[in-house]
Amino acid sequence: MLPQPRPGILDIAPYIGGEARVSGIERPIRLASNENPDGPSPAAVAAYHAASAELHRYPDGSAAALRQAIAAAHGLELERIVCGAGSDELLTLLVRGYAGPGDEVLVSRHGFLVYPIAAKSAGATPVEAPERGLKVDLDALLDSVSERTRLLLIANPSNPTGSYLTPHEVVRLHAGIPQHVLLVIDAAYAEYVAEPDYDPGTELARRHGNVVMTRTFSKAYGLASLRLGWAYAPPAVADVLNRLRGPFNVPGPTQAAGIAALSDAAFLETCRRETARRRGWLAGAVREIGLVPHPSVCNFLLVEFPQQPGRDAAAALGHLKSRGILVRGMGAYKLPHCLRITIGTEAETRAAADALADFMKR
Repeated sequence: MLPQPRPGILDIAPYIGGEARVSGIERPIRLASNENPDGPSPAAVAAYHAASAELHRYPDGSAAALRQAIAAAHGLELERIVCGAGSDELLTLLVRGYAGPGDEVLVSRHGFLVYPIAAKSAGATPVEAPERGLKVDLDALLDSVSERTRLLLIANPSNPTGSYLTPHEVVRLHAGIPQHVLLVIDAAYAEYVAEPDYDPGTELARRHGNVVMTRTFSKAYGLASLRLGWAYAPPAVADVLNRLRGPFNVPGPTQAAGIAALSDAAFLETCRRETARRRGWLAGAVREIGLVPHPSVCNFLLVEFPQQPGRDAAAALGHLKSRGILVRGMGAYKLPHCLRITIGTEAETRAAADALADFMKR
């Protein structure tokens, strides 16, 4: 017999990212993957190129300088920070470290697709709690906790809905779970949130031994291609992550680019401000043509379409693609009547709005 994978592995639906290519169009407008259309800070690009002179050297396995830069930028304790190849790697390692066969990993219905994949890859069972009004439902999550629950993973703010939980709500969620359950707060879009009643989870992770916050450089910092993320965790959890991660999991040029990106606060603020402005404009334009843009604090909008043939989200997806505009269908997120549209450059955002207006006039 040929080698066989572990039971359950072939039941995993592979993660499929947003489309990046359109046949016959050399440079399509890419609004499917929540990338920063303005790219990374020029300082990060320069640091990356400079570090390429040392490609024959192994990187610092502890990412000490990068962790120091993160600690200084966010007022955190160095020993609680663990860096990874994107926050995806860290989320997967957390599940591997704390759950296995017979255990349950609790997620929200429209949560990030990596969560159930990570659970199944560890042999654990993902348990899905319903949402209310496209927002994480605290009571539904707490009602779904069982004696087999080992982790609870939430995105705050949430992808793909764009909604968020206030600090009071997150504290209530944490207070309702047993101490043996690890609460993982995925704050990948934290840099985009300007609302005063938001916290990425820093203080909760600092005060409790069963809370972890993960962050990424892929979104607001524009370093998606480099795969760089980090976790802020209790010392015992950080120890587990360091035992599981690869010894050189973050390349040297990636570390250098991350450090430089953190130093350019002005560039980050410009990206944040312009994204919020374009998001507000696009929401108004979408609403004006009769579609429903759901409230978002992120760099994307979840847009709801009529559920009728020829006018639905699938038809709109095809229409936009025919115009060289790529957005994300939401069928895999159990929102088949919606499309998620990344906020692009000024020209890209307006092109998407024009294409949607033409679609609705057909």
